[in-house]
Amino acid sequence: TPNIDKLANGGVRFRQFYNAARCCPTRASLMTGLYAHQTGVGFMTVDQGVPSYTGDISNNCVTIAEVLKSNGYKTYMSGKWHLTKGVDYWKTWVPEDKKKYTSKHNWPNQRGFDEFFGTIHGAGSFYNPSTLTRNNTPIEAGKDFYYTDAISAHANEFIRNHAKADDDKPFLCYIAYTAPHWPLHALPEDIKKYKGKYDKGWDKVREERMERMLKMGIIDSKWKLSDRDKEVPAWENTYNKEWWAACMEVYAAMVDRMDQNIGRLIATLKANKQYDNTLIIFMSDNGGCAENVDGRNFNDKNVPIGAKGSYVTYDYPWANVSNTPFRKYKKFMHEGGMITPCIIQWPAKIKAKPGFNEGVGHIIDLLPTSLELAGVPINNLPGQSLSYLWNGKAMQPETYFWEHVGNKAMRKGNWKIVKDVEDAAWELYDMSKDLTESNNLAKINTTLLNQMIAEYELWTKKNSVKVFVKGKNKAD
Repeated sequence: TPNIDKLANGGVRFRQFYNAARCCPTRASLMTGLYAHQTGVGFMTVDQGVPSYTGDISNNCVTIAEVLKSNGYKTYMSGKWHLTKGVDYWKTWVPEDKKKYTSKHNWPNQRGFDEFFGTIHGAGSFYNPSTLTRNNTPIEAGKDFYYTDAISAHANEFIRNHAKADDDKPFLCYIAYTAPHWPLHALPEDIKKYKGKYDKGWDKVREERMERMLKMGIIDSKWKLSDRDKEVPAWENTYNKEWWAACMEVYAAMVDRMDQNIGRLIATLKANKQYDNTLIIFMSDNGGCAENVDGRNFNDKNVPIGAKGSYVTYDYPWANVSNTPFRKYKKFMHEGGMITPCIIQWPAKIKAKPGFNEGVGHIIDLLPTSLELAGVPINNLPGQSLSYLWNGKAMQPETYFWEHVGNKAMRKGNWKIVKDVEDAAWELYDMSKDLTESNNLAKINTTLLNQMIAEYELWTKKNSVKVFVKGKNKAD
């Protein structure tokens, strides 16, 4: 990732920054500066019948695009939206009883974006994605289409056209890649670079990754490598090693192609003399994804992994590698589910800093940051501006809360409580010493644990967190 590395080296890097552990709740918070339950997307884009779980971003909150547009910004978006329900039933073959779900009131153009290219839905083919849209009009992918390239091409078009218009207005461009979300789809020239790289298997790759992260300073030497997930067999006992290695080769190729396109975006900004005065934030929407998607209706076993017609995931084993050194995965509230790399670069304002910012941040902090930049008063938002990165002030410690499909967590200063649905009881960790959550202190510091649980329960009441999903977990 040479282009992402350049952003990191030219700006500020966090190693304790959080998302909401899954795509649509994270995006709801990113767009509004609120906790996902306050926006109606407490679960996913599925209606659970109560206001905090409607599956549709609420009209009672404003998006970053709406507020910046009303304050003189041009607003552009390219990529994945996934903040409105019913998008599976959206074309002319929609059954009559499902047509009520085809409303476009919560599509990007209706939520503050002047220009939009991308998908309304959450996941799908990179060669022919469903719900592909330009502004409010469904479009076809066309020949030689690859979604990661198309997302960047349209973002570059928006940025170039903005510069050509000689418009003095500032702009927001939200670029939401789907890479490296399943299905594993990558172009042959990118896959070729990684052929054989993962033949040594996930155990060895994970150990080497931990060593490399220690040398780079990403991981503190006091953090321990978590145990291999119990769902993952030892590589030496694994069947179909060639197939498994190919999954990770394609995954790596997807990340590589995204990085290439980030390089093209940077080049466009530089060509238009916009780069120095553009704040760029790079982050992800959840931790490594251990989902094993049943692709029987899509997967053509006669084509290689990554090609059009294949439809596979990289599953628990490689997600465990992606989350090195942390525990668990996307949708869970241990660090492996919700910690994100976060890079913030602004050449004109933020001095490049070696090493890592030791502050703790959350996606709810990004809207207050944007409002401060735009000179808009910040009212009644749970997060705070990250402007301390350039204004010399100290970051004020904050308390953050999470809930998703019954998985729960709270972080207050250096202390974190967490209870996933598969856990017997609440756990307590000192994150200043144990970011990999290896030493549960719940039985040692029961007073603090109970105080934090009580504060968490107050948050659930205030934010209408019901901690339920009708029937079985529909996202599994």
